[in-house]
Amino acid sequence: MADDGRREEDERAPGAVYRGFVVMETLMEKLKVLDVEEEVLSKHNMKNLSRHNFVSSPYVASNPGEQFYMFSIIAAWLINAAGRPFAVPQETDEPNATVANILTELRAMGVKVDFPPSKLKSGSGEFVCLVLDRLADEALRRRGFSFRRPKYPPVTAEEEPVSEEMVENGELMLGLQEEEETLQEEPEEEVETVLDLEDLKLRSGQSEVGLSSKPDEILHATVDAAEWMLELERVLPQLKVTVRADNKDWRIHVDQMHQHRDGITLVLQEATAHLDRLQEDIGKTLEKVSSREKYINNQLETLVQEYRSAKAKLSQVKMHHLQASKNVAEKTRVLAEVSDELEKIKVAMEERGSSMSDGAPVVRVKQSLTKLKQEVFQMDVRVGVVQHTLLQAKLREKSNMTRDMHAASHVPEASANTRPFS
Repeated sequence: MADDGRREEDERAPGAVYRGFVVMETLMEKLKVLDVEEEVLSKHNMKNLSRHNFVSSPYVASNPGEQFYMFSIIAAWLINAAGRPFAVPQETDEPNATVANILTELRAMGVKVDFPPSKLKSGSGEFVCLVLDRLADEALRRRGFSFRRPKYPPVTAEEEPVSEEMVENGELMLGLQEEEETLQEEPEEEVETVLDLEDLKLRSGQSEVGLSSKPDEILHATVDAAEWMLELERVLPQLKVTVRADNKDWRIHVDQMHQHRDGITLVLQEATAHLDRLQEDIGKTLEKVSSREKYINNQLETLVQEYRSAKAKLSQVKMHHLQASKNVAEKTRVLAEVSDELEKIKVAMEERGSSMSDGAPVVRVKQSLTKLKQEVFQMDVRVGVVQHTLLQAKLREKSNMTRDMHAASHVPEASANTRPFS
């Protein structure tokens, strides 16, 4: 968007790029007449306008949001100043709606709008300046104000009296103050006609040398006195001599010192008188204050004594209170410790009482006894089984031994029976 606008400006005349600056300066003068700073800026806590506030340029830093809000506020105020009601826009309002309302009011005033509304959304640029300028014109027309051409006072050349002695010597001595005023009032074009004092001195010296070289004789004037006076009046304004003051000249410093000394002397006399009167007034006031203080001290002596005694008693009471506070704190600490021990004892007694009154332990004991009886019965059964097993084993072993013994006794008998047949 910015490149398109810049390209359009480049396609126009070369001076069209700077037309916004000219319109903005004219707008500033109109807004000053309308007192925009007091009426708008101070009420909305805005910063003061600059000469190029609404100009769109890469060399001018701007904030688009702030610029548009300031533009909408000033435009609304100018529309109201032009006699047409317009609501003050807010920062949260839609920019397109605000621009459309401003352009509608501008068309209603008879101003031709031949640019798109989007040119005003940035809050800066040539069209913003043009819109505000047209609204300012309507507001000024509503108030009956119009700009007129300035009227300059006629310039009259001031003729200074010149004595015959100064004309004959070729030197015109002027005061430093008159020379400064002459330099400020004379235009630059007349500087060339000002004579130099050194040049005049050289010319006067050369004329004196020339006169001294001539023979002494009576000179008779061949010029008419009336013509001489007319010529003198004609060239008199050009015979002004400028004596430029040199700041390094010691005479100027001495004159300034004398002037300052005289001024200091006058001011010192007045200040001394005022200070003397002030010193007298302060002395009288101090005497009155001291006498009043003594009177008050004498009248309040008994009260002061009572106050002192009461203050001493208060200090003693405070000491007792401090000691009692320490004792109370110590007793409180001991009480806290005793309370903690008592709480522990109570908890232990409650636990023992609950355990004594509770039947759960007895039930658990009975259950344990029952369980032990069962286990003892089981053990007895197991012991009986083991004894029976051992008894059977012993009986089996005994029968085996008996069998072995019978077998061993039968074997020798068989051998004895079989031996004779061999």
